[in-house]
This record gives sequence, C-alpha cells and structure tokens, in this order.
Amino acid sequence: MNVLEFHDYKTRHRAVIRKVLASAAARRLDEAAFPAYSHKNPAINWLFWQRLKVVIDHIEGLGRFRDVLDFGTGSGVMLPFLAARAERVVAMDIDLHPLELVQAEIPLPRNVEVVDGQRHPIGNVPPGSFDLIVALDVLEHLHELPVAIGELVSRLRPGGQIVVSGPTENALYRLGRKLAGPEYSGAYHERGIAEIRAELGRHARVEQIATLYYPLPLFEVFTGRV
Repeated sequence: MNVLEFHDYKTRHRAVIRKVLASAAARRLDEAAFPAYSHKNPAINWLFWQRLKVVIDHIEGLGRFRDVLDFGTGSGVMLPFLAARAERVVAMDIDLHPLELVQAEIPLPRNVEVVDGQRHPIGNVPPGSFDLIVALDVLEHLHELPVAIGELVSRLRPGGQIVVSGPTENALYRLGRKLAGPEYSGAYHERGIAEIRAELGRHARVEQIATLYYPLPLFEVFTGRV
C-alpha cells in the first residue's frame, strides 16, 4: 500500500470513526481506540495511524494467506486490508459493538467472519487454524497473558506468525496519555509491551519490526514466528 493508498484508507476510516464517536455514549468506545484514531492533535493522530502503516507494510511483504485472525479487532480498521490479502479473515473481540457501529458505514468484505470472543473464545478454536494472527494494541489489556499467548501461538500453522503492537508504558507514554485527554488517562493497561514480548518469546521466535520512535519510544511492533 503506497502513501496515497494509505492516505485514502486512513481518511475513509477516520471520517467514519469520528462520525460514530460523535454520537456514541461518552467513554463507550475508548478501549477500541476511537479517540486515538480520530484525535484532532496531528501528532497523536499520526502516531496511531503510523503503527498501522508499519504493520501493513510488513504483512504485504509476506505474500497472501489462506486464513487470518484479527484478534481484538476493535473498530475493524484492519479488516478491509486483511480481507484483500487472505481467503478468509476472522475478526474476534469480546466487545463487538464498536465494529458493528463502523460496519454500518463501511460494510465488511464477504470473506470476513465476525466471532464473539466472549461466547467463542480463542481457546475453542482448533489448533493450527491460521497462517497469520494480528494482535494490535490488545494484549496489554489481558489479565491472563501467558494463557492467551500460548493459545494464540498454538492456533498458528507451521511457518505462521503473530504480529503484535503495544505501548511501552514508559514515563513519557504515561505523561502523553494524561496530556492527550481524559479518555486516555484510565489505568486500563495490565502491562507494557516489554512483558508481552518476553512472554511471546517463550512460545515463538520474536523479531522486531519497528520502534516508534527513538530516542523516546512510545510503541513497539514485533512478530512471533513458529
């Protein structure tokens, strides 16, 4: 996806997210990152979308896929891209309301299957079901991280990989959350990306994709290969 294509992708989704956020109940969509993807501050907005650009560039370099899982899909911002790269995409989340609101404006491609993670958790999915798992800014919210990562990695086929992004939770990141607005100030992250990377390393070969940005890193993106 070149710069112009990504700009169009971003512009379309950001407009819908802003529209949905304007009519939603206060704080209802915070954990689905609606405020970040639509933030009026150019620097904050750019940083959140740049994470997606890094992930998109990495995935494009891997070729095409048979089955992909978007774990913690949130607003579903990655789904149109993933659907164009795979035969089948599973969008899983324990709260599907954000996706439903966006879906009313941007219909899902036909090869996307939506799964309620509360009723059908990842542990119920047969092992070896996916070539690629995308878990962007979701693992830091989980209480049982070791269990979740073990379940996710075991759902990959041989040669598959999981792509992860998340916040550093360093002092600068925590300060930035407070300055960005009240919707970012809640203590809803269970852990930072360093703990996630260490746990993933017990199950897969971890390779760094990007750190956003030195010398003051706020987010990291990496992959775990099996």
